[in-house]
Amino acid sequence: MIIPNELRSRLVKPAFPRASTYDAEFLLDTWMGPNVLWLTEWATSALPLQPGMRILDLGCGKAASSIFLAKEFGVTVWAADLWIAPADNLRRVEVAGLMDRVLPVHAEAHALPFAAGYFDAIVSIDAYHYFGTDDLYLGYILKFLRPGGHLCVVAPGLHDELADAPPDWLRPYWESEFCSFHSPSWWRRHWSKTGLVEIDCADTLADGWQLWAEWNECSAEAGVGPGGGSGAAREAEMLRLDQGRTLTLTRVVARRSRA
Repeated sequence: MIIPNELRSRLVKPAFPRASTYDAEFLLDTWMGPNVLWLTEWATSALPLQPGMRILDLGCGKAASSIFLAKEFGVTVWAADLWIAPADNLRRVEVAGLMDRVLPVHAEAHALPFAAGYFDAIVSIDAYHYFGTDDLYLGYILKFLRPGGHLCVVAPGLHDELADAPPDWLRPYWESEFCSFHSPSWWRRHWSKTGLVEIDCADTLADGWQLWAEWNECSAEAGVGPGGGSGAAREAEMLRLDQGRTLTLTRVVARRSRA
């Protein structure tokens, strides 16, 4: 993949100093949606990660987030995904020199092959909203987290919940799966009402919609993503029309109650 220097420079963001040190080829080759390293770095700013911790990266995609966590924080990561073959992720892990700290696993989110209380933290980047809106899922996933351990989710979301249909300017772009996008206040209520966690934060990324759009535009120019980049371009067009009125990037971090 030949990437022009101008495009490379657009992927360097002062807001993400760690992610900005990674090659543009790596970022684009591991495309699965919004820039996973930017989102992972934002996630870790609210997590007390320490070397040697055991981390579950749930819905890891092409394991870019898992590689980032292991490399930047010295943790051991179980890179669990349903759609990307562990053998493919293992090759990326081997290239990164992290065979001892990133373990690719094939797993479905409702049938995880781990021991109870095994992980110090569970992280899910651009995946949890596909299965975690179920009222009962939080109780399930917390079984694998030690008491006091952290659950961190970053995903596309909304500033405010939609009362009914999407606004007129989004309707030509709207897909049914967007119904899984929610606001920070929705996630706070969704988790708090269970009594199973203490919420540390539920917020949105500053200029999140713009960063999301810029990443998609870079991806489209590089020809990656659905339709050789056409899908990324269409999503960027949607985000530019919306101008952050509706869509954003959300983060929720909570600790498993010790009781």
